[in-house]
Amino acid sequence: MDLLDRLLGHDVWTTRQLLLQAQTLTPEQLDRQFPIDQRSLRQCFEHIIENMEAWCDLMAERPVRDLSDTSIEGLLQRLGAAGKDFATIARSISREQRWDAVYTDGLDNPPTQKTYGGTIGHLITHSMHHRAQIMLMLEQLGCTEHIEGDLLSWETQAFGW
Repeated sequence: MDLLDRLLGHDVWTTRQLLLQAQTLTPEQLDRQFPIDQRSLRQCFEHIIENMEAWCDLMAERPVRDLSDTSIEGLLQRLGAAGKDFATIARSISREQRWDAVYTDGLDNPPTQKTYGGTIGHLITHSMHHRAQIMLMLEQLGCTEHIEGDLLSWETQAFGW
């Protein structure tokens, strides 16, 4: 397993584990507002997944999807699909050594060129940033028993190493 496979596996697995924990929360808890940029757990989860969906669509040069199911079950399904899509795209970029190749980000005004490698790295680090916010919100809701979310814990869980 190479570094990219580790990062991709950890990224989706960790978000999934936090979503599974959020299944125990009430709608009021999921939508409680916090003084954090995405405001609520639901909004933060949706933001992570929407970004994965949008960046995949941009890198694949297809129309950006507009999915709106924000139930925890819906977010889990969207994460599964987006995670597979992201892994397929990232592995293709790696296999073809196109890290520095560019595509057009048509959501920017005016459209700009971005590298595949920069986007893949951004997406993985962006998700980790927001998962840390999710962990803080969970703790403020009294859910102090959650995963740490680090890569070595994921590797131990995934492979028993």
